Amino acid sequence: MNGREQNGIGMTSARTRERLIDRLKAEGIKNTVVLERMRAVPRHLFVDEALASRAYEDTALPIGFGQTISQPYIVAAMTVALIEGVSPRPTRVLEIGTGCGYQTAVLAPFVQHIYSVERIQPLLQRARSMLAELKISNVSLRHGDGWHGWRAQGPFQGILVAAAPEDVPPELCEQLDEGGRLIIPIGARGRQTLLRVTRIGEEFQREELLPVSFVPLVAGTAT
Repeated sequence: MNGREQNGIGMTSARTRERLIDRLKAEGIKNTVVLERMRAVPRHLFVDEALASRAYEDTALPIGFGQTISQPYIVAAMTVALIEGVSPRPTRVLEIGTGCGYQTAVLAPFVQHIYSVERIQPLLQRARSMLAELKISNVSLRHGDGWHGWRAQGPFQGILVAAAPEDVPPELCEQLDEGGRLIIPIGARGRQTLLRVTRIGEEFQREELLPVSFVPLVAGTAT
């Protein structure tokens, strides 16, 4: 496991994880199955070893290439926003911005299959390796431009976007299934809002969920 144990030691131990879960509860995350998943996923394996001692702080951390692993509270909140009250569980979910694969790993048990797009090739390769080591197999990964989604695999019951455009990309709305949910941060850096967009026929109902801070959604790909 890349020289590190899943259970962790010291600052990545079960006690440290439990403090994070207590904080998430205090911040308003009440969904017990999501909290249990947040407890189970070894976040310290998704960051550079030099940052492992900070892995269970409720903060975003750098993962290289100008990208970050999202704050645990935001990962939990986005997961809840996508899945809570949905039955049966979503069959096909699109993720834009695989990053290091942490959000992917948290979401995986709650959906039948995740189709995840990442624009930065080395990050995609790292995520693929880590998800395989954790035996998470219900994920298809693609190097591509997130602005365009993954039309060939749609429509999707859920779409989760881990980077912020100025407004909702129309192509992503088009790939939502009837009743599907799009969870996306929008706005300029420093004044972004997390939205839940639900498709009802040809209408797209918007709910503002909370203020957030994400890296911009960049067009194109990088190798």
